Amino acid sequence: MADGEILGRIDELIAEEHELRTRSVGVGLSGGDKDRLTTVEQQLDQCWDLLRQRRAKTEFHENPDDAAARPVSEVESYRQ
Repeated sequence: MADGEILGRIDELIAEEHELRTRSVGVGLSGGDKDRLTTVEQQLDQCWDLLRQRRAKTEFHENPDDAAARPVSEVESYRQ
């Protein structure tokens, strides 16, 4: 996936996350919506990580296509 495609996916996920968070105010989310929000947050973390990997590889004159999405269990444990 190219950087532009990753950024497009990030934009889509951010829009969905925003919609879910907006709906959660007041009424709250159903169980399915809560699960979806968790999934969206995890996918966002994976996309950002993949984008960072690709940019680092480019910066150090490596092939950015060698970057790969890491498992949720790995990217979720990163310290911000």
